[in-house]
Amino acid sequence: MPDRREAGSAALLIFSDLHLETHASYDFHFRQTAPNLALLGDIGHAAHDDFFVFLQKQLRWYWNVFFVLGNHEPISCSWPAAKRRVRDFADRMEQLRARSTIGRFVFLDQTRHDVNDTLTVLGCTLFSRVTPEQAAAVASRLIDFQQVQNWTVGDHVDAHASDLRWLNAQVSEISRSQPQRQIAIFTHYSPTMDARAVDKRHRESPVMSGFATDLGAEECWTNPSVVMWAFGHTHFSCDFSDEVGKRVVANQRGYALALETAFDVEKVFLVGGANAGMT
Repeated sequence: MPDRREAGSAALLIFSDLHLETHASYDFHFRQTAPNLALLGDIGHAAHDDFFVFLQKQLRWYWNVFFVLGNHEPISCSWPAAKRRVRDFADRMEQLRARSTIGRFVFLDQTRHDVNDTLTVLGCTLFSRVTPEQAAAVASRLIDFQQVQNWTVGDHVDAHASDLRWLNAQVSEISRSQPQRQIAIFTHYSPTMDARAVDKRHRESPVMSGFATDLGAEECWTNPSVVMWAFGHTHFSCDFSDEVGKRVVANQRGYALALETAFDVEKVFLVGGANAGMT
């Protein structure tokens, strides 16, 4: 699909929380309205073969398919097992791509991908900084700690710290050594407590820190080279520009019996260039 939009920019569909494991099948049909697709976690279960059939289908239509693991992908297995299955799939697709016309599958697991000479995507799960006050409630109420093998709140917090260190280091280095580059960050967990990004029904939730972390003082959030941050996990869609001009985006579908009404399957997001915005 030709992309004749502004030079240096990229047009994407951005989805998260499709939760295809809660539907009758992994069939989910949508119209291609952009040349790139970002799937920001909780798409399905990595233990299901049909999950990878769905991913491979997308490579027939999109130049790049960006994928971030959510907290539901490792259900019924473990984080290492889920990552291994996705990496094996990525390797197979890269081999297939060498002899076919399919798009590129980009597994974002502390991964940098340069889309072009002026636009970089950084991606990771991010996890969240669970507060000590909410740790017990998070451990007892969130499915991560019930149905993912060998995973604790402590592991989750450590993983958040690792992802955050990586993001800060990457943003700092890119902005220093390649100041012409604009950066889009894709994560599953939310990086903000901004009221525009949080469902008002959950702002005082006793498990809120299991879903979002306020990164307002972090390099990866404040650096002006970061022009977009897209995330999932909260089952609440949003699209706004913050005080430093960064676009903050979520386009989340939700469970089969609790679909997010603001989810827009055809909405195109333009990132990069002088006037990035919705097309």
